Amino acid sequence: MNLLARPAVYKHFHRFAWLAVALTLCVVVFGAFVRLSDAGLSCPDWPTCYGRAAWPQAASEVNDHAASAIRPFETHKAWREQVHRMLAGSLGVLVLLLAVLAARKRRYGIAQIVVASLLVATAIPLYMRGEHQAASALAVLGEVVLLFAALRWSNVDLARVGALTLAVIIFQALLGMWTVTWLLKPIVVMGHLLGGLTTFALLTWMAWRAIDRPIIVVEAVALKRWVIAGLVLLGLQIALGGWVSANYAALSCGAGSWSADNFPKCVGQWWPPHDFREGFVLWRGVGVDYEGGVLDGASRIAIQMAHRIVAVVLALYLLTFAVRLLRTPGMRGWSTALFVLVVAQVSLGVLNVKLALPLHVAVAHNAGAALLLFALVSLLARLRKLE
Repeated sequence: MNLLARPAVYKHFHRFAWLAVALTLCVVVFGAFVRLSDAGLSCPDWPTCYGRAAWPQAASEVNDHAASAIRPFETHKAWREQVHRMLAGSLGVLVLLLAVLAARKRRYGIAQIVVASLLVATAIPLYMRGEHQAASALAVLGEVVLLFAALRWSNVDLARVGALTLAVIIFQALLGMWTVTWLLKPIVVMGHLLGGLTTFALLTWMAWRAIDRPIIVVEAVALKRWVIAGLVLLGLQIALGGWVSANYAALSCGAGSWSADNFPKCVGQWWPPHDFREGFVLWRGVGVDYEGGVLDGASRIAIQMAHRIVAVVLALYLLTFAVRLLRTPGMRGWSTALFVLVVAQVSLGVLNVKLALPLHVAVAHNAGAALLLFALVSLLARLRKLE
C-alpha cells in the first residue's frame, strides 16, 4: 500500500480539519492567557464552575456550593477558565467528527470510535458523583480502544491519525481536570501544554495530508531529517517553557529593566548559583497548592537557565536550517518565514524578562511557539522527493 497516495477521505474533510487547526490554536493561546493570568484554579470543580455549566456572575450565587470552601469566587477570573473549557470541549467534538469521517470505511470503524467516546462520556458524570475509580477505568478503556484502532489502521484514509488525535485530546481533557484538582501541579501543567500542542501538530499534519499539496524537491529526504531534528529540539524547548511557567520561574533571573544583569546575565552573573537537581524534580506528591510556585530561588534559576541554553541551541539550529532552505530552489518563502518566526520568538522571550512578563507579551510568546510548530509540521507533511 502506498502511504503517500492521496488519502481517500470525505470530500469536506479538509475543511473540518482546517477549522480544527484554527480552533486548536485559539485553545492553546487562550489557555496560555488563562494560565498566565493566574486563572487556572478560578473554577475549583470540574467540568462545571461552582456547579454551573457556564460560570456564576456574583459571589452570592456560590455560597452554598462545596467548591466555595475550596477557593473564594473571583468573577474576573472564573469566566476565563470556563470559556477555555468550552472552547476545548468544542474542539473535542470537532476532533470526534474527524475521527468518525476518517474511519467511516473501516470495518467497524465508526463503531470503535463511538464506543470509545461513549465510554469516556459515561465517565464524566461518574467523576462528578465522586466515583473516581469507576470513571478512571472507563476513560482508560476508551483510550485503549482508540489506541488499538490506531495501531491496526493505516494512514491512507487518515484513520490512524484520526483515532490517535481523538485519544490525545481525551487525555488532554484528563490533564485539564488534573490541573484543577491537583492544584496546578507542575508536571500536569507542563503536560497539558504539551498535549495541546501535540493535538495542534497532529491536526496540522492531518489537514495538509487531506488536501494533498506536496512540495516536490530533490532534497526532500535530507530536508525532512532537518525538520525532524528541529521538531525534537522545539518539543524539548516547549516542555522547558512549560516547566518555567508551571514553576513560576520566568523572572527568577531578575526583570523589569534593560540592564544586562537580568539578560543575557542572570542575577548579575553569567553562571549564578543554581540547583538543577531540585529544580527538575518532576513529582512532588498531591495535595500541595502550587499556585505561585514552591521552589526556592536557586531551583528556579536552574529552570530558567536551562530554558535559555536550549533556546540558544534551538535558535541557532533553526536559523541554520533557514539558510539551508534559502539555498534550496523554491524554498525561499519557507526560509524567510522560519527566519522571521525565530527572530520574533527570541525577541518576545527577551521582552518577557525586560518588561517583567507583561501578559500580552507572554501570551504572544506561547503563540510564537505554536507558529514555529506549525511551520515545521507543515514542512514535514508536505515535503516529497522528486520521483
